[in-house]
Amino acid sequence: MDDFLSLLKNCELCPRRCRVNRLMGKGGFCGIADEIIIAHFGAHFGEEPPISGTKGSGNIFFASCNLRCVYCQNYQISHKKVGKQVSIQELVEIFFHLEREGCHNINLVSPTPYIPLIAASIVEAKKNGINIPFVYNTNAYVNVQSLKILDGLIDIYLPDFKYWNPQVAKRLSDTENYPEYAQLSIFEMKNQVGNLYIEDGIALRGILVRHLVLPSNLAGSKRVLAWIKNTLGSSTFISLMSQYYPLHKASMYPMLNRKITQEEYDGLIDFLTENCFENVFIQELESAPLYAPDFSRAEPFKQVCSME
Repeated sequence: MDDFLSLLKNCELCPRRCRVNRLMGKGGFCGIADEIIIAHFGAHFGEEPPISGTKGSGNIFFASCNLRCVYCQNYQISHKKVGKQVSIQELVEIFFHLEREGCHNINLVSPTPYIPLIAASIVEAKKNGINIPFVYNTNAYVNVQSLKILDGLIDIYLPDFKYWNPQVAKRLSDTENYPEYAQLSIFEMKNQVGNLYIEDGIALRGILVRHLVLPSNLAGSKRVLAWIKNTLGSSTFISLMSQYYPLHKASMYPMLNRKITQEEYDGLIDFLTENCFENVFIQELESAPLYAPDFSRAEPFKQVCSME
């Protein structure tokens, strides 16, 4: 455990490389020191079908985030240190609670600032016989060296590739180097766990890449999807999300201050079809309001292509 915690002495877990000594109670950009703060945990039914399954994904929403997306749908918890502080042992107990509740997996949401503490917790849980997969649900803004700590501990990676254009990333998430590091980290994730493996409708291992479609092509969606095909392969599972809704500070940005149109979304579905993607989940545009952060039960995804 000490090896994991030593990574907090000069924090470089994400590409911001704040290099603060978090063991001394200091927080960098994310504001998190040597603590685990959980905003919410419980069975969640709003993920893709092989993640949520029939009994729900055991989501643990960690407080804060290493991005500051101006349109963040979970901004109440991701832009602040909101929640309950727990110890490593208490986090392990939450893992087992979610397993006893019947959840198909442990879904770690916005986990990057907590990587060493999460790694120590997973090691302890595995020693004590936990028997469901761990999901790393992330914005993909994480250093490859940090992901290597999780190799063998994380079963399923659920990264979101947000933007292709560095200037857009800077304006909307306060990080110009996001596209570069998202590519590096997602490539590492794929190398660790491979394609998504599903048994009896439930994901057990692998990667599923999410992409949130933004209005006016701000995300550079076709470039992102082309990179996925050319680098990870057309059999990679894709979740093309239509759930964008102008929340938080989005009203201050005219191009963001609307939902996406059916034409914008359908054009990307056509692009996926033309490029022979084999495994794609899509959403109805009406699902957008369901994703206001009340963590309500919703099942908005459907699969439109399959290798089977």
